Amino acid sequence: MNASTHRCGTVSLVGRPNTGKSSLLNKLVGQKVSIVSPKAQTTRHLVKGILTQADTQYIFVDSPGYQTLHRNILNRALNRRATEAALDTDVVLWMVEAPRLLDADLALLAKIPATQCVIAVVNKMDLLKDRTRLLPLLQAVSALRNFQAIVPVSARTGRNTDELLRAIRDHLPEGPSAYADDQLTDRDERFFAADLIREKIFRLLGEELPYRCEVVIDQFVEEGLLRRIEATIWVDRDNQKAIVIGERGTRLKSIGSAARRDMETLFGGKVFLSLWVKVKRGWTDDERALRTLGYG
Repeated sequence: MNASTHRCGTVSLVGRPNTGKSSLLNKLVGQKVSIVSPKAQTTRHLVKGILTQADTQYIFVDSPGYQTLHRNILNRALNRRATEAALDTDVVLWMVEAPRLLDADLALLAKIPATQCVIAVVNKMDLLKDRTRLLPLLQAVSALRNFQAIVPVSARTGRNTDELLRAIRDHLPEGPSAYADDQLTDRDERFFAADLIREKIFRLLGEELPYRCEVVIDQFVEEGLLRRIEATIWVDRDNQKAIVIGERGTRLKSIGSAARRDMETLFGGKVFLSLWVKVKRGWTDDERALRTLGYG
């Protein structure tokens, strides 16, 4: 193949929760386009991150982590979205984390058709103080399937990401770029405003409550470099509303302040952010509400 041939294709990142899919996407693109937290299924929507180089455009697709902890209609929709992402792209990055290979990793791999082009990505190699522990994991991964490549990386430091890009490029179809050279994502600012608020909810609240929260942007007005944003946080029950607001509104203020700072960095301008909390009982098991939110 002529080295000057231009290639463009889609690359999905799939794996169980907390394998570092969103962190790797952000590192590859060079910009925070997918929110990150230590909790499972922080990512709820398919988010594209676009990396354009001289001879290649990579269109990465981040997906929710596949998990079974929260059993409701929302969780089933997210799991369905996670597996469908592996079927609709040119290349799949099946991500695991060093030094563990769990049943959940194998269960998701089993859902990826044998005909699909799959690259195994072993993330968090930087956390291994004893690098000899990496070799047995690589051998175990190699025995699972005929992967196109197996690449250990660190999404945190960026180690081996150039090698990963080279491995991906070999399996992308020839063709022109699908997006403008300076475009980093297919999502708009309104989407990122909601996602950044939700990220802070995941980071600042307890283990269970974030899964009962959703963020809806009620108003998004641009005035030059200034953005005025009004948003509502949905919760399931009255006691959850009190927790999100916190004593004298302190927790809600912390969520808003942290989200606003990230928005100003991302949007490159001043943000006035107003937040409200409302109870919408049973929304995670309400098919109509979920369709309205884009989870249908």
